[in-house]
Amino acid sequence: MKLKVLLIAVGVVQLVLGLAYLFIPHELLRWMGHSLPATDINYPLGMLAARFLAYGIGMLVIARAPARHQFWIKNMVLIQAIDLAVGLFYTFSGTIPLKLSAFPMFNATLIALLLWFWRPRSASTTPVTA
Repeated sequence: MKLKVLLIAVGVVQLVLGLAYLFIPHELLRWMGHSLPATDINYPLGMLAARFLAYGIGMLVIARAPARHQFWIKNMVLIQAIDLAVGLFYTFSGTIPLKLSAFPMFNATLIALLLWFWRPRSASTTPVTA
């Protein structure tokens, strides 16, 4: 049950981010404290939004039967690990201040760890005998 709730929460967050990056990218970036890019960057942000939306829908579908979707759960762990690595890189290189990266990096770490430790275990771990 806790994994199902987590998957739904992750899905909702992905959907919210997707909708915001699609429809109000500058307002979202301003609210998060980032500098505003040129308006032509809305095009790749819209493409990023498509991925957020697809993963959001996917997480909601996965929540119905997590054991059948172990690859996708592990894939979201990978996404969160990459998010964390990118946050660490840009924070420690001085590109962004910790005040902008701390919350997203905390979320990425928390989501990755919870998904990893709460993921369904493979039913095929028992040895096969002849």
